Amino acid sequence: MTRLTQAASDNWRIAPGIAVGSVLLAAALALAGCATMGNPPASDVDSPLDATSQSNLTSLGEVIEKHPDDPQAYNMRGSVYGEAGRNADALVDFDKAISLDPNYAQAYANRALIYRKTGRLDLTLADDNKALAIDTNYVPAYLGRGIVYREQGRSSQALSDFNKAIALRPDNAEAYYNRGLLYQSEGQHPFAVDDFSTAIGLANQKAEPYVARALSYLAIGNNKSAADDLDQAVQLNPVDLRAWTSRGLAYERLGEKDKAAGSYAKALNISDKYEPAKTGFARVGGKIGQTYPTF
Repeated sequence: MTRLTQAASDNWRIAPGIAVGSVLLAAALALAGCATMGNPPASDVDSPLDATSQSNLTSLGEVIEKHPDDPQAYNMRGSVYGEAGRNADALVDFDKAISLDPNYAQAYANRALIYRKTGRLDLTLADDNKALAIDTNYVPAYLGRGIVYREQGRSSQALSDFNKAIALRPDNAEAYYNRGLLYQSEGQHPFAVDDFSTAIGLANQKAEPYVARALSYLAIGNNKSAADDLDQAVQLNPVDLRAWTSRGLAYERLGEKDKAAGSYAKALNISDKYEPAKTGFARVGGKIGQTYPTF
């Protein structure tokens, strides 16, 4: 098998031999393709300010009041806003940091992340390109740009950026994870498994690479390894809809229908409208109101 060398179709290609649950697997893979491992400094999931964030904002506000021309203070506060999902406030601070220091690569990359979170991909690319024009070795900008390229189907460009990020930072789990997602989207599951395994070795408390590796295992029919990975994933993140749903499929394929029903039921407890979990639950004979084992 050769590694990815050219742009791919936007459609997911199911591996030969996958019949039972193929629609569910495709849905799970689509969900995985949208996931991240939490690119710093802002999360891809909006969340309210917690006490620590509020304390940080108060402290940074005091710093800015005393030093209104300090771009680093604005950049740091923007990062806290981004982590809290306050995207508009984050953009104001990143704009200010850049106006104070037009050569501030980190502020451009941070602003690019907010643009990517809010779907403004052209602005994301412009800021990541600017960050890399300032600092050609700035890994977060390669990652951010690579993710956008992947989402746009520009696979060869995405691969180049992820390879560059890995060459610069061989210990960066995020880079391996995202390159793995790229290989996975191309159906190159052995390469994807290798990258997800490396990401797990570097960040074994993150659920995302376990889920992603499990999806590639499912795609190539290694259902036991998929189930093992998903066991770990749901313990690390008990409210991960795609992990529980994919786990249901893995145990369904292993013939453990009660455990599969328990996993699908867990997914439905998270979102009772999620169709793959509903159809999976029905397929294994699940009944509303009945208790099923999960482990």
